[in-house]
Amino acid sequence: MNFWIFTLIMNLLIPIIMIVYGIIFEKKTPPIAKSRFAFGYRTSMSMKSKDTWDYAHKFFGKLWFRYGIIICALSIIALLFVLGNDEKTVGITGIVICYVQLLVMILPIIPTEISLRKNFDRNGNKRGKTEKK
Repeated sequence: MNFWIFTLIMNLLIPIIMIVYGIIFEKKTPPIAKSRFAFGYRTSMSMKSKDTWDYAHKFFGKLWFRYGIIICALSIIALLFVLGNDEKTVGITGIVICYVQLLVMILPIIPTEISLRKNFDRNGNKRGKTEKK
C-alpha cells in the first residue's frame, strides 16, 4: 500500500505542474528575455514579437491547464485499478502512466504552433491587421 501511495504521488507531479503553469501562463505571461533560456514557451515562432509571445503563452497555458486536469483524473483512475496489487504491477503501471503523461505534456505544442501560424505572419505581425502609413 505504501508503494502504491508513493506511485500515486509521483504520478500526480506532472499533471500538477501542468495545471499550475497553465494557470500562470494564461494569467501572467512571463517576460520575454533572451537571458532566460529555459523558462516559458520558447519556439522560434513564439519569440518573433511580444504579441506572439503573449498569444502563445495564453494559448499554451489554457491547453496545459485543461490537459493537466484530464490526465490527473485519468492517472488516479488508472492507479485505482492496481490498488492492492504487488509492487511490480504498481510500478509498471506507474511507469506507463508517466510516459503517457510526458506525451500529453508535449502534445499542446502542435496546436499552439498551428494557431500561431494561423494568427501571425512569419515576421510575428498579427494577420488581418492593416498597417497605417
